[in-house]
Amino acid sequence: MIQLGVNIDHVATVRQARYRGMDPHTGEPDPVRAAHEAELGGADGITVHLREDRRHIQDRDVELLRKLVKVKLNLEMAATPEMVALAERLKPHTVMLVPEGRQEVTTEGGLDVVGQAEHMREVVVRLHDAGLLVSAFIDADDRQLDACKLAGFDVCEVHTGPYAHAFAAEGGDFRKKALADELARVSGAGERIRGSGMRFNAGHALNYHNVGPIAALPGIEELHIGHAIVSRAIYSGMRGAVTEMKRLMTEANQSRV
Repeated sequence: MIQLGVNIDHVATVRQARYRGMDPHTGEPDPVRAAHEAELGGADGITVHLREDRRHIQDRDVELLRKLVKVKLNLEMAATPEMVALAERLKPHTVMLVPEGRQEVTTEGGLDVVGQAEHMREVVVRLHDAGLLVSAFIDADDRQLDACKLAGFDVCEVHTGPYAHAFAAEGGDFRKKALADELARVSGAGERIRGSGMRFNAGHALNYHNVGPIAALPGIEELHIGHAIVSRAIYSGMRGAVTEMKRLMTEANQSRV
């Protein structure tokens, strides 16, 4: 059955807008409390991205989440010595390596595994030695997908941003070539990932309108969704927002059987 990993970064973004530079224990909303609500809503995992500049999630948050989360904890991070050492110490259930730019609002593209193949292999070996499952956030590009296999990644999460942008531009009309092509790219990447023996996940810019076709792809195991869920939670609460997203995913995934 398809699983939902809820990214709670932007709960911390709201907190940091008011409490930046202050003790995160005193600020609100608390992403650790949001994780609990997401679990109650049916989340199969909690995702956080600890960035180099600590713009939203803080070290305190990751430390507490590792102790308190009852489902899977997925730590998104850059492949830097600081982050690798932190992952070795905290041992989240999954580590996802992502590119990271200081000026970007959110992750803008997939990891360049081809361009830093040796470094990626070394990082994956270290994380495997720590007993961690290692994922790559990757564009639907055959060269990058093949490089992930050579580097030893266990999971490839396909970047669905281009699909989501096409969905919005075409009004969700799959008779439009641009949208149909983007869905086919994600689907083809999934086939290649699975054929290489890796797990096929997907995420980025997925929302309540565009998630169904991605959730219905053959062999997809997990979706990571954050902004859309946190946005809806402002109106309906985190628990209800997670429950509704999980329902849409599950129905779409089961409809292809």
